[in-house]
Amino acid sequence: MHLDPLAILTAFGLIFLAELPDKTMFASLAMGTRMRPLYVWFGTSSAFIVHVAIAVGAGGLIGLLPDWIVKLVSAALFAFGAFMLLRNGGGDDGEDQEIKTVTGFWPVYSTAFMAVFISEWGDLTQITTANLAASNGAWSTAVGSAVALMSVSALALLAGRFIAKRVPLKTVQRIGGLCMLGLAIWSLIEIFTG
Repeated sequence: MHLDPLAILTAFGLIFLAELPDKTMFASLAMGTRMRPLYVWFGTSSAFIVHVAIAVGAGGLIGLLPDWIVKLVSAALFAFGAFMLLRNGGGDDGEDQEIKTVTGFWPVYSTAFMAVFISEWGDLTQITTANLAASNGAWSTAVGSAVALMSVSALALLAGRFIAKRVPLKTVQRIGGLCMLGLAIWSLIEIFTG
């Protein structure tokens, strides 16, 4: 196993920049306001590592999955996330009522893992990782890509915690729910325009 520092940095830079404005970053931010951020990060990171392994190992096979099915499942997961955030962040009645946070390692981990695992199929970063692995080496690309994806998730979760400390949780949940709903609609639109 040979690791090329330049290939690692190339993969990190390209994947980090491609993932930064991605819907998965916003989903991580929204999940981090409702769930324990460290558990969310473990879930998203695990999903990213699996995707990097698949991209590096299988490369071109990703394109064989029907794109519309991937986007439809992704839209359903984002819609479910929006529902979960908006159902408790909605009404103004009972402002003094405590907002329930999803707790427990396995429920949070599995929710975060599945949200990222399904929505990242055929994503630009996965395709870019497959292309980089073919030209720059599998191990170097895998390390650079995985660290970049995990870094973006960590940044999103830190931003979510920062926002949650300064803005009332109900407001953050409403905004997060609306963002998730927007991502669900965006995924559905991609089915018909892609």
